[in-house]
Amino acid sequence: MGKTKGPYKAEFEIGTSVQIADREFLENFLREWKFHHKLQPEQLDYHGQVADVGKVGIYHGGDELYDLIGIPGIWHECCLKAYTPVL
Repeated sequence: MGKTKGPYKAEFEIGTSVQIADREFLENFLREWKFHHKLQPEQLDYHGQVADVGKVGIYHGGDELYDLIGIPGIWHECCLKAYTPVL
């Protein structure tokens, strides 16, 4: 939560392109995360995909939650990284 901007401040603004973590990371997160907005098993199929942030929410305690355009589910900040296209 709040990797660079601190709690209660979105790491990725609406419209930002992000890439979803690899499958191994998502599987571990699915097993280990015990709190709110658990990752759903069907979200694993979206590993590595790139999408734009459609909505940002902040859970009590500062956890950033993201809706991605065209990809179902709620995504935790740690499951995403900024996407920079290779030219």
